[in-house]
Amino acid sequence: MKHTLVDSPIGELTLVGDGDVVTGLYFPHHWTRPDRTTFGPRDDAAFPEAVRQLKEYFAGQRREFDVPMRADGPASDRAVWTELATIPYGATATYGDLANAVGGLPQEVGAAVGRNPLSILVACHRVVGKNGKLTGYAGGLKRKQFLLELERPPASERGQLW
Repeated sequence: MKHTLVDSPIGELTLVGDGDVVTGLYFPHHWTRPDRTTFGPRDDAAFPEAVRQLKEYFAGQRREFDVPMRADGPASDRAVWTELATIPYGATATYGDLANAVGGLPQEVGAAVGRNPLSILVACHRVVGKNGKLTGYAGGLKRKQFLLELERPPASERGQLW
C-alpha cells in the first residue's frame, strides 16, 4: 500500500492504492476514511495517471476516469458501486433508483453509497434524494454541490427556454 496527495478545488485529496491500482480516494474529514496508518507510505510519484485525470476533471476537460481501480467491500456494496459507475457525467439518480436497480432498500443503498472508497472516480456525488434534494455525502454537502455544479452542462448545451 502507498498513498499520494492531490491538490484540488475541494481540498487536498488522498489517493491510496496497492501497486498501480487505486483502492481509495478520500477527502479531508471524509466520514468513512480508514485510519491513515493503513494507507502505507506517502509516495509523491504514485498514481500519476489518476492524478493527471483528476486534474483534467477539475479543469472541465474529462468526464470519465480510465485508471486501474478496485473497490473492496461486501458483495452488496460492490453491486451498488457498480451501479454508481453507470450514472453518466452531468446526470443524477436517486437512492430509490439505485435500490430498484440492485434490489435493496434505499436506506441500505444510501449506506453503501456512503462507504464508496473511490469518491469522484466512482461518482457517488451523483446520487440525490427524492426530487433532486441534496442529501448526505461522505465529503460534505458543499463538496457534493461543487461536483454537481462542475458537471452541469453549459447553458448552450442545456437547450433554450422559450
